Amino acid sequence: METPSPYHPPVKRSLSIAGHKTSISLEPLFWDMLRAAAAAEGVAIAALVARIDAERIKSPTPPGLASAIRVWLVVNR
Repeated sequence: METPSPYHPPVKRSLSIAGHKTSISLEPLFWDMLRAAAAAEGVAIAALVARIDAERIKSPTPPGLASAIRVWLVVNR
């Protein structure tokens, strides 16, 4: 059986963060990592993304939300 390639275009999903809807585009690998991180912390994906968003906006030069999620996943892996 062939292992699926980790190279795949981003997939857009909608979430509600702090009461407003937003769309985030991440590669499936990052969606899988985000799902696993949220499960490990016992929180919903939207709750984890809201926390990452709150950390991101405190940065002197905040990146986009999708970039912040990718960085958070790598740093906290």
